[in-house]
Amino acid sequence: MRYARYLLPALLATLPCAAFAEAQTYRFDPVHSQVVFNVDHNGYSRSFGRLRVKEGTIRFDPDNWAASSVDATIDLSSVDMGDASWDKAVRGSSLLDASRSPTARFVSDSVEKSGDSEGIAHGKLTLRGVTVPLDIPFWVNRIGRTIYGLHTVAGFSGRVTLDRKAYGMTSNLNSIGTDVTVWLEIEAIRGGETRSTSDKETSDAPAQ
Repeated sequence: MRYARYLLPALLATLPCAAFAEAQTYRFDPVHSQVVFNVDHNGYSRSFGRLRVKEGTIRFDPDNWAASSVDATIDLSSVDMGDASWDKAVRGSSLLDASRSPTARFVSDSVEKSGDSEGIAHGKLTLRGVTVPLDIPFWVNRIGRTIYGLHTVAGFSGRVTLDRKAYGMTSNLNSIGTDVTVWLEIEAIRGGETRSTSDKETSDAPAQ
């Protein structure tokens, strides 16, 4: 019995490290995160726009994707269509209605692993005050330290198609398509720091 007090620590030491792994929290880096969308313009072309990620968190466990989650807020007033008049029209009440509902928010209910580096975030998107279930297919690009060792960064990409009518955007049906394709290019920093690394990385970069 005198050896019993040493037995439990020895047994715990032999267990796989993964047994103690848990989801890490990452905060969106707004500078290095992009939300790009496009929509048909009367059959002539597809117009592209861009939106800014305002804030949000990702919890991700590479060993247990079911323990992962995402909560992202998008700044609708930031919409950039490449033309000031077009920006104003898209922000207006008949489309994004950014003055009444200045943000959109996606919150996951669950995360499913569908491949080696691919998954689906099942959740709900609230846009223009309307909440609709939405599944976002995504893949993990990379998780690791930055080249200057400043932060641990998780990078993800995703793509999903929305029906704008489901969120009450029913105007201009004869000239603007109803299916909106959205691309997500996301970087998030582990440990709660939301400031972009751009300035620090630039200042630390070796002279050329």
